This record gives sequence, structure tokens and C-alpha cells, in this order.
Amino acid sequence: MRKWSRPHGAHPVADYAPAVPKFATVTKRLLLGRPFRSDRLAHTLLPKRIALPVFASDPMSSVAYAPEEILLVLSVAGASAYVYSPWIGLAVAIVMATVVASYRQNVKAYTSGGGDYEVATVNHGPRWGLAVGSALLVDYILTVAVSIASAAANIGSAVPFVATHKVEFAIVAILLLMAVNLRGVRESGTAFAIPTYAFVTGILVMIGWGAFSAFVLGETPRAESAGFELVAEEQHLAGLGFAFLILRAFSSGSAALTGVEAIANGVPAFRKPKGRNAATTLLLMGTLAITMFLGLLFLANLTGVVMADDPAHQLVNAPEGYEQKTLVAQLAGAVFAGFPPAVWYVIFFTGLILVLAANTAFNGFPVLGSILAQDRFLPRQLHTRGDRLAFSNGILFLAGFAIVLVIAFDAEVTSLIQLYIVGVFVSFVLSQSGMIRHWNRLLRTENDPSARRAMRRAQTVNTLGLVMTASVLVVILVTKFLAGAWISIVAMAAVYFLMGAIRKHYDRVAAELKEAEGEQVTLPARNHAIVLVSQLHRPALRALAYAKATRPDVLEAVTVNVDDADTRKLVAAWDKRGISIPLKVVESPYREITRPVLDYVKRIRGGHPRNVVTVFIPEYVVGRWWEQLLHNHSALRLKGRLLFQSRVMVTSVPWQLESSKRVSMRAEQARPRAGDVRRGLSGPPRGPGEPSDGNDSGKSQDSGT
Repeated sequence: MRKWSRPHGAHPVADYAPAVPKFATVTKRLLLGRPFRSDRLAHTLLPKRIALPVFASDPMSSVAYAPEEILLVLSVAGASAYVYSPWIGLAVAIVMATVVASYRQNVKAYTSGGGDYEVATVNHGPRWGLAVGSALLVDYILTVAVSIASAAANIGSAVPFVATHKVEFAIVAILLLMAVNLRGVRESGTAFAIPTYAFVTGILVMIGWGAFSAFVLGETPRAESAGFELVAEEQHLAGLGFAFLILRAFSSGSAALTGVEAIANGVPAFRKPKGRNAATTLLLMGTLAITMFLGLLFLANLTGVVMADDPAHQLVNAPEGYEQKTLVAQLAGAVFAGFPPAVWYVIFFTGLILVLAANTAFNGFPVLGSILAQDRFLPRQLHTRGDRLAFSNGILFLAGFAIVLVIAFDAEVTSLIQLYIVGVFVSFVLSQSGMIRHWNRLLRTENDPSARRAMRRAQTVNTLGLVMTASVLVVILVTKFLAGAWISIVAMAAVYFLMGAIRKHYDRVAAELKEAEGEQVTLPARNHAIVLVSQLHRPALRALAYAKATRPDVLEAVTVNVDDADTRKLVAAWDKRGISIPLKVVESPYREITRPVLDYVKRIRGGHPRNVVTVFIPEYVVGRWWEQLLHNHSALRLKGRLLFQSRVMVTSVPWQLESSKRVSMRAEQARPRAGDVRRGLSGPPRGPGEPSDGNDSGKSQDSGT
């Protein structure tokens, strides 16, 4: 070691992050609006008329593709198999009515927002709750992907450009939904209410006018595909094979049930009384969804719609270049023949509601993620509310994963729907079985006869729900496992084990950090302080002064010699100034900085367990983002390595450059603004010479980071 050093071209003086540029703040405020105070949370609660489009848009909009999927599956056996579609639809409607009735019991009993996860955790244990949580997280992601892909298909029936750019359309739609939801639950609900009610009105009017035309006017509407000959893909499908096809059609139609559980997860977003309002919303949603679902299947049979799983080969007498439209588009064209505005109305709002249907997941996923994060199964960041009191990180996660799915499956509904609904029926089964245990537990302590009768009725409803949802789950697993459902099961298992690993990590860290009873905090026996310098400038002098003020046992300045000429200049300046703190030079034959400093710190730390080393690092604070590129980041790398050394403390000593000071001055000149005192952002202006209120240092630091 030689007694001289280098100021250096790659000096250990780095920068703080620059102050947030004003244009970035303005852009954020334009996109998201002004931030809400935490005590404004009650003002974001939803009335039933807004909660319905927020939480029920998914099950109501699924009627746009669930009936179509039934017909597409049956087309494998030819047009003659369509005769079973009303009965399949009726079976799906019965299951939906049962599930809605069962969940009305759930939302009244569990209002905290945990939904199926809370029911399973409380009544079956944490492992089953975690299984439900993983199933729902996967299903919410698929809900976004399927809804957006179906929207692209429906809009593509009227706009060819969308049909040829489905993936791009889906990505843009997901990003727009993400931006709207980042503005807050109430804002997104208000924005989505009109399209949701417009869609429901359009579908109900179409069903009503179609029935009126056929039974009153005697003019049965005919679909554009009614005269097409449908050739079966499987010519000799019979016996078990045909039964399997019917069950597969039933499982595809069961997609209409997705989203029912979202209301159970979103109970905290309702106004009081939360449980009763959520139950009423469930009833409205179920009534509308079942009516539209059965009505569309009725119109499909009335108008003679032909939907082929493989139009190019199954539709033998279709015109050359025929592009098969969606079921809703064909029905609208048949019922409103001669009145194009009504056709466009139905197609437009169907596509729009399918985009907005993903909003159900954007409300359910973040809330569930927040609860799982609170229970330490997911990163704690998902538990934090953003500027607009929405769970912003959960919204961003959901949008990112959904975009990946859309790209991976080319925004094809038929491909994505095979992965769909497995997770939601897993949660249905565990939730209903959990509710049966819930009522059994209450019945053991309840003595009032009327209350016991009410509990028995609720338990009967949940038992019926368990039987039906378990049966449907078996059908789905049997008919869709090889078609793609196995991917969902693998994803659920992966999420389950990942969340278990996260919980183990948090538990391990908590146990490691927990203070033992009676444990005494041991003071360091010896504090050896090091100030890293590269040249004798004002930031280095400030760091030296601050280090000396901490009164360490040993204080020295250290520099790394990577250039002899620069090191000689530093040593000469050091001697000329007469600084009492010794300057030590660490040699670096290979011109490294980090490794020589680490080795030196390890040597002086010694083997005594109570000895500590404090490293002081001068840092620049810059005000412009591009200034980050003009300053060496060796100090940041060095800090990153030092933090992993035991018994080593790292202290940053900031030096504000003029650019950062100008940013701070502009921020101060912009104050005071209306509401600053109320928000705690600024106090009353002080006159010259008035004492500081103690907040200046905090403001200066905030402006530089």
C-alpha cells in the first residue's frame, strides 16, 4: 500500500435519481387524475347500479360466446346434433341458477372480500385456501384473454381490419382497460355502466323482436347461414363418442358461469349493507344472464343458424370466400334485416361489452392479490393501494399476463376457451363444500329454531351447488383435459407452489428478524470509518467533515490507484491542504475499483465479531435524467457489493449539483397552492429570517430523489 491515490476518471461519486420531471407528473395526472387521500376510500364504494356493470359484466357478456361454443362443438356431429342445444342450454342455466343462489349465501356470510379463498381457508384450512387462490388467479387472467379475444372476433365480423389484426386489437384493448382501472373502481364502473346496460338492452330487444316477428307477425327471421349444408367431421359418431360430444358441448357452454365468484371477492367495494347489496346484485346478474343465454339459443334454433367448427371443410355449399360471422352478428343480421343501424348497434355493443367484461377480472384479481399478499402468499407490493385507491400493482400484473396469453394463443377464442373455466369450477366446488362446513359449525351453537331453519335452508342450497359444480368439474376435466385444460392445471399447480415458497420466505425472514426475548442489543466494540475519495473537491470535503463528526474510533480516507498521475495530484493536494485525516492508497494493477475496496474492507474489519466498518461515499444529486448518463456509476456498484458484507455500514453523503437545486427552487416557487396546507404538502410561507419549521431538509431530499 502506498500513501497516495487517484481522483480518477471512474471515481466513486455517483448520483441520486433525478427529481421526477414535471411532464411525467402532468402525464400521470392526465391519465389517472389527482390522487385520493386514504380517508376518501368510503367515497369510492359502489351503489348496486354501478356494481352490476363492474362485477357482473363478465357473466352477462359470456352469453355472447357461450351459446356459440355449444353450437361449434355440436357441429362436429353435423346439423342434426343442433337439436340437443336447447337442452344443453337448459342444463347450463340450471347450474347457473344454483350457483347464483349458493353465492348469495356466501356473500352474506363472508363480507371481507376474500370470497372463495376466505371460505376455503376458514373451513378447509390454509392449503385448500391456497388452492382456491391459485385457481382464481389463473382464471382471472384467462377471463381477460378470452373476453378480449371474443371481442376481437365479434367486432371483426363487422370490421375486417380488426379481424386481420386481432392480436394488436387485443393488446390495445387490455392496455386501455388497465389505464381506466388505474383511475379507480368507481371511475371505471361509471365509465362501463352505459355500455353494459346498452348491451343488455340490445340483446333483450333482439330476442323479443325475433320472437314477436315469428309468433305474432308470422315472419320467421332466417340467418345468412341457414341454407348451408353442414357436413359432420365424424361421420359415425355414436354411443359413448356422441355422449362425450354432448358433455363437451355442455362444458363449453358452462363458460357462461365465469365471473359469478367475482362479486364474492368484491364485497368490500359495495356500499353498506355490503352483504345484502352484493346478494341483490348477484340475483340481478343471474336473472339477466340466464335470460339472454337461453334467448340466444332460442334465436339460433329459430333462425336456423349454422356454425361450423371448420367452415372451410364443413360448409360445402357456402359461397366462395365466405367468412363465418359470430353467432350474435348472424342473429342481429337476421332479426333486424333491413335495418342496419340496429345490426351495427348490437355488434358494436357486443364487442364493447366483451372488452369491458375483462373489467370483472380487473376488479377481482387485484383484490384477491391484495388479500393473498396480506397473508404473505404474494409480494407485499400487491397489498398497496395506488394514487386512486385502486390496487395498482395487481392491475399491472394482470394486464401483463393477459397480454402474454393473447400473443401466445393468437387471440383465438376456441384455443383459449379450452384452458378456461377449470379454475373457476375448482373454486366453486371448494367454496360450496366450505359453506356446508360453515353452516354445520354455526348449527352446533345455535339454539333459536327460526335461525336454525334458515341455516338449514342455506345449507341445502350450498349442498345442491356442491353436487352440481362438482359434476360439471368432472365433465370439464374429462372432456377438456387433453384439449388444453391440462395447461391450466399445470399453471395452477405452479402458482400454488410459488405462493407456498413466497410464504416460506416471508416466514423465514420474520423468524430471522424477530427479537429474541431478553436479547440485549450489543454495541460495536470498534468503529473503523473509511471515506472514499477520488479527488479533493467539495463533495469529498463534506464527506470527510461528516465522517469526522460521527466520532469513529479510526477515521481514514481511502482511494484506489488506477492512474499514477492522478494519484500523485491527489496526494500533493492532500499534503498542501494539511488535512489531518490520513490518506491511504489501495493499489489496483488491473484498474478495478470495487474488488480492491472490498478486499481492503475485509482486512481491516478483522475477525472480532463486534468490530464494524463504516464506509462513507460521496454522491452527486442531479436534476436532469440525461445527467445520469454523464456520471460514473462505480459508487452504485460498490454500494451494491458492500451491502452483502457483514459488519459493514454504508453511508451516502449527497452533494446537490446546480441542476438539482434549480429543480428544488422551482418546486418551492410553485408553492403554496390551494389545498397544500390541508394536504400537509406545505406550510404557510415564511418571511426572510424566520426560523425553519424543520421540514426543509426533508423537502430538499425529496426533490433530489
